[in-house]
Amino acid sequence: MSDHSQNSLPHNPYGHFTPEHREFVITRPDTPAPWVNYLWNERYQALISHVGGGFSFVQDPRDNRILRFRYNSLPWDQPGRYLYLHDGHEYWSLSWVPTQMLVYDHYEARHGLGYTTIATARRDLWSEVTYFVPREQALECWLVKLENRGREYKRVDLFAYAELCLGNALNDLINQPNDKHFSQVRFRRDWRALAATRNYWKNTRGVSVEQPNQDWPFLVYFATTLPQEPDGFDGGKDHFIGRWRSEANPAAVQRRRCFDSEITHGDPCVALQHGLELAPGAALTFAVLLGVADKTAADEQVPPLLQRYRQGGAVAAALAQVKAHWHKHLSVLQVETPDAAFNALINVWTRYQTAVTFDMARNAGYYHGGLLFGTGIRDQCQDLWGPLLAEPAAVRARLIEVASYQFADGSTLHNYFRLARTGERTGHSDTPLWLPFALMNYLKETGDFALLEESVPFYDHGEAVLRRHLTLALDYVISQLTARHLPRFGPGDWNDTLDYVGRGGAGETIWGAAFLCYLLREAGVLFDHLGDRETARHYRAVYEQVKASINELAWDGRWYVRGFKDNGEAFGSHRDREGQIFIEPQSWAVLSGVATGARAQQTLRSVREKLMTPFGPQIVSPAYRTVDPAIGLATRCVPGKKENGAVFNHAAAWYVCAELLHGETELGWQTYRDMMPINSSSRAGQDRYKTEPYVFAEYLTSPEHPTAGEASHSWLTGSAVWMLRIGTDVILGLQPTYQGLKLDPHLPAAWRRVRVRREFRGTIYEIEIEQGAKFEAPRRLLVNGEVCDDDVLPQRPGAVLHVHLQRRVAA
Repeated sequence: MSDHSQNSLPHNPYGHFTPEHREFVITRPDTPAPWVNYLWNERYQALISHVGGGFSFVQDPRDNRILRFRYNSLPWDQPGRYLYLHDGHEYWSLSWVPTQMLVYDHYEARHGLGYTTIATARRDLWSEVTYFVPREQALECWLVKLENRGREYKRVDLFAYAELCLGNALNDLINQPNDKHFSQVRFRRDWRALAATRNYWKNTRGVSVEQPNQDWPFLVYFATTLPQEPDGFDGGKDHFIGRWRSEANPAAVQRRRCFDSEITHGDPCVALQHGLELAPGAALTFAVLLGVADKTAADEQVPPLLQRYRQGGAVAAALAQVKAHWHKHLSVLQVETPDAAFNALINVWTRYQTAVTFDMARNAGYYHGGLLFGTGIRDQCQDLWGPLLAEPAAVRARLIEVASYQFADGSTLHNYFRLARTGERTGHSDTPLWLPFALMNYLKETGDFALLEESVPFYDHGEAVLRRHLTLALDYVISQLTARHLPRFGPGDWNDTLDYVGRGGAGETIWGAAFLCYLLREAGVLFDHLGDRETARHYRAVYEQVKASINELAWDGRWYVRGFKDNGEAFGSHRDREGQIFIEPQSWAVLSGVATGARAQQTLRSVREKLMTPFGPQIVSPAYRTVDPAIGLATRCVPGKKENGAVFNHAAAWYVCAELLHGETELGWQTYRDMMPINSSSRAGQDRYKTEPYVFAEYLTSPEHPTAGEASHSWLTGSAVWMLRIGTDVILGLQPTYQGLKLDPHLPAAWRRVRVRREFRGTIYEIEIEQGAKFEAPRRLLVNGEVCDDDVLPQRPGAVLHVHLQRRVAA
């Protein structure tokens, strides 16, 4: 168990949550890694760290990057969105970085939902900068508040600065000396703004001497809402920064005068200078605007937008809309339990994280650069499960998008790029199955069965209704089964690093077989509900066939093997010196019903005995220390990290789910609680843990490595959505079904009272769950004071139903 009371949050030396958990307040800027937030709408997306770092893009982080970012920069996390003040004596940045050697009288960074506020104070000048992206426009706002808290009159120069990328970020990274010949930045006096663009755009992945010969269709503008024209500007980074300098000591800031540079080639930037006067006690509020417009329509689009935001109160109103959006998003589900960390994550941060992963996939972060892989089908189909609670219309549209990358034979692209409509058909064995998984989850939540009759084109030719897309995906995987009725491994399954197990076409995946069984069983339930008994019977028959093969061929005595190599040899077996047991097939054998009774108990016991660490279960143990080319990349990873023996939270969440559903509530809850980042960062020590304590990381290093407890790859991980839905659907027991919302909690015995507000298909449920030894009946369910004998709650759209569940548990 974690080392703190359940009803309080552990101490963190770098910051804390606000009382309602809606903000994480960072009080020391020298965090052990950059701690990040996301700001975005449907068109414009941005990342920002607690010291102003990060980047932005329009729709695609590879093809339409706006701000440049250096992934291995020293100092860390640069460049960024910088505001400098020069008061005539010295200069400093309003975000600690980049002039970080200065000591502030006050520093605080607040990561909120859709915004980040950085507040600093030096030499009697207090500043507060709130960064956010409005709900509708393709721009970001830096809302600045300056206050003179001294007794002397202040005349300061403010410099707003950002370094531009403009277009294809991968090309900018690997071909920058040539790519910079196409950049243009000039000052538009009629806009009181800088305008930047380029006249060449590469948005294809391939490398060739043949050029696309196409224009970049966007123009970037940079302006302030101050009423006066800027006192200076720069469009060339070399001018603003100067020779042999950096963002920490730009020449323009040091001399208190921009160079008024415009460029037609070179490294582009945007910098604006304003002289400001502040009497003692006076305050000034204004905004910096960085936006994107269609190049051919910029003269019609930009001036009215600037005029709108330059009106008093317009920027503050846009920020209020962002906050209102997230308030509404979160309001559909709110919980009150005895565990403060659980409340903080379920009510706010894991919900917010799943909204980020839904829109960013694994495609734009501090660990995923958005340069290579695009949007993954597998990732999207899991990530949408979180925002489904609050934004079913957006999820519906995304399902249609994902289905459009399916081929007419039921296979699918593995990943895709939205703007280019391109992707890779890799042959991963599991990828086709995630569309049925996502569709069934959507239908259970919404009851929107009309979606199944929506016609969606295939990626290659023809079109079909989504019901057909669903069955084609299942039928395609069934058609690829081996003669032993097991799925072929191909170049990988969910575990991408087992990438050479089945490249010869004969390897078999046992995790994939169990996952297929889970979906076949779920398909039987769906088609029964639709009245299609024949299809339901067909999928149940295949389920029994595959289930029998798994139990006959893959049971290793105490657990299931991970799979079979192309040569027929099993791996993940007690016979192996390294890589004896993998977690994935054990969890899914239970979740799918392949393992029942004593066998299910034994396989879960093996996970506890062989894989458990203080931070959750490892993905495999012992870690590989000898490279096995017949298995692949997993054996080449550092032992104890990534897929080679780390606590891989995504897979660990599946184990938690299996324990809970198998009836091991206390064991499942203990592991869930230890995996929550608020707790795991405290147990490891934040300086060892490193990443943000408010969002899940992809993995933690296991004790098989000297850095045990170190987290990495935060934010963009499927761990978040699984931990969210396990928390809501299994622990709290709010389980969507085709018939309605089923209440079947798996609460730890110490929780005597839980309250939940849940919106579901138009009905608002105010739920109270009480449990203890005092109740006479094992279970008593009341709805609006009347006894309800059904686990599925009644639906009354537009009404509020008061639900009271009493459960008898041991004291």
